[in-house]
Amino acid sequence: VSINATRSRINEEYREIKRKLLKNAFGLLSSTIERANIIMVTSARPSEGKTFTAVNLALSIAAEQDKTVLLVDADVLKPNVLRTLNAKAESGLMEYLIGEVDDISEVLYHTNIDKLKVIPAGRSHHLSTELLASKKMEETIREFSSRYADRIVIIDSPPMLGINESAVLAGFAGQAVMVVEEGKSKLNDIQKAVARLNPEMAIGFVVNKSTNSNSDDTGYYGYYYGSEQD
Repeated sequence: VSINATRSRINEEYREIKRKLLKNAFGLLSSTIERANIIMVTSARPSEGKTFTAVNLALSIAAEQDKTVLLVDADVLKPNVLRTLNAKAESGLMEYLIGEVDDISEVLYHTNIDKLKVIPAGRSHHLSTELLASKKMEETIREFSSRYADRIVIIDSPPMLGINESAVLAGFAGQAVMVVEEGKSKLNDIQKAVARLNPEMAIGFVVNKSTNSNSDDTGYYGYYYGSEQD
């Protein structure tokens, strides 16, 4: 997504995706979805395009006139947000959670887009699951989501299957975007991944590398959205 381009195919696709997410976060349904402005982006298995989706969603929402975005890289085992943005950072989320950094503002990095800030993952830690499940993490996410009425928090989460951290993060978010790679993702894996999410979340699906696209762009085509409340 280019924040300055207005009519590329990929920009239009992400406009469609974000509109549904923003409607849930700030529209009439927002009162029925707890923490609706916290959105986790995940997939069933690795390498299905979740980080690319998270970054492009963040860029697209940052183009809104009245919204700000905080992008949190919580995939501490395989962080890719900084690489996708072609950026570098000394410290990140893990350094804050283990106490090496005193204030979260020290790992909150500005970007060249005024309305987009990033918290990188930091270095891997053997207690990453416990750190992400800590009260400190929960309070930090809640503070960021509630401090500013116009803010969307996007969490780039680990894949849902085989990694404990992702299920922990699902407890913080009100919405989830599940990235599915056409021709690769298995239906059984997708079903298992969705089962690990909070059943009260609004869950959407982004289809990556769809063969139905006539575009030569590299991107995500197709958005299938379903919110089910049990």
